[in-house]
Amino acid sequence: MLLASALVAALVTGGCSFTPPRDGAAAPPSEFTFVAPGGRTRLTYDPPETRGTVRGLAGEDLADASRRLALDDFAGRVVVLNIWGSWCGPCRDEVPDLQEVYRSTRDDGVTVLGVAVRDDRDAARDFLRSRDVEYPSIFDPPARSLAALRGFPPNVVPSTLVLDRGHRVAAVFLGTVRISELLPVVERIAAEPAPIPTGGP
Repeated sequence: MLLASALVAALVTGGCSFTPPRDGAAAPPSEFTFVAPGGRTRLTYDPPETRGTVRGLAGEDLADASRRLALDDFAGRVVVLNIWGSWCGPCRDEVPDLQEVYRSTRDDGVTVLGVAVRDDRDAARDFLRSRDVEYPSIFDPPARSLAALRGFPPNVVPSTLVLDRGHRVAAVFLGTVRISELLPVVERIAAEPAPIPTGGP
């Protein structure tokens, strides 16, 4: 947690939009690769066709060790992906806001999916139960599932990514996020038309 705090403290909070460089022609869809944000803790990726797709993110269901939980289980839904731990003080601060985002947008095709890292199963379950959290979480103490976020810093806890309906990364919040900044982003992404499938893998 000290490393996470130090990294977040070293970043300068501010809103920004990131558009990857283009050669003139529309770039084909690609896998998401996190690029060092140059001191920023809030990133948006626009226009939508420049967003990278997250593929293969999956792990053990925190609520049921015999079940596997995968991003693909939420096909066609906007996914608010939250990286957290019961040991993380800022996670305690933001979880009520995440729960409220889940409650207020789930009927619009939005879900929240947690990834509990560096945690104990019982402690993580108690953390969610005591806060009446309804959305699911992957239980991933070694943070192996985050390899699907190619280059994303797993030590920055909490972190939240908003994935559009094609599971392309539309926004990243490094550090604690509040409903006042998260909800408008989620609502905007949910209002976008679903991307047309390309037939790729």
